[in-house]
Amino acid sequence: MRPQKRLFHLLSHRQNVVALGILLLSLLAYRWVSTQPGINLLTKQGLQQFISNTSLGGILVYMGVIALSVVISPIPGVPLTMAAGAVWGTLPAAIYSVIGGFLGSLVAYFIGQTLGRSAVHALTGKVIYFSKERGEWLLGGIIFVTRLFPVLSFDLISYGSGLTGLSLPIYMLATLLGMIPSTLLLTYMGEALTIDLPLGIALSILFFALLLLLPWGIHRYNWLGLRDIIRVE
Repeated sequence: MRPQKRLFHLLSHRQNVVALGILLLSLLAYRWVSTQPGINLLTKQGLQQFISNTSLGGILVYMGVIALSVVISPIPGVPLTMAAGAVWGTLPAAIYSVIGGFLGSLVAYFIGQTLGRSAVHALTGKVIYFSKERGEWLLGGIIFVTRLFPVLSFDLISYGSGLTGLSLPIYMLATLLGMIPSTLLLTYMGEALTIDLPLGIALSILFFALLLLLPWGIHRYNWLGLRDIIRVE
């Protein structure tokens, strides 16, 4: 299909127009955030400096940046979440992070479901395939695990769920339940590191060790059967 015809086909459906509009707004927001003079909101230090000097506006900007980190791959969500924990404390930062991340995951799901694999590849540089042969609930369980232990990119899982047409309620439940414990851990580590708590330091070491160990085990031993259900190229 020629590019002109493909574009006309996309624009002929209302939901595609909505998805393209959301994607365009996300890209514009990313450009605005990444080009702020004198401060880089996409770094841990820059965001921490910005939100520590603001109230409600800082909270809204933070949630927007976290949502963007799911839609736009280059934004690092983990250090930003830890930075929020250092500023607001464990629980408030976790609430703001879960809201932002969950909204971003819904946007990515919708874009994947609507605009298709070529759009996802353009945004992430990768192609992801999910298998529903073993049932949607098993796939939902796998998504829960990847949210609980972020061994796979948050944005890729979100896009892949939309591409596969995974049931939205299953996707939302798995995403939300998996996000809460992992987000609380990250914000706690961010708060603990600012006051040099030994437990926070130990948890940080353990968490990042898991981030290295789990992908290795999945690649070598196919833990959880992930290689049979999720494939990234």
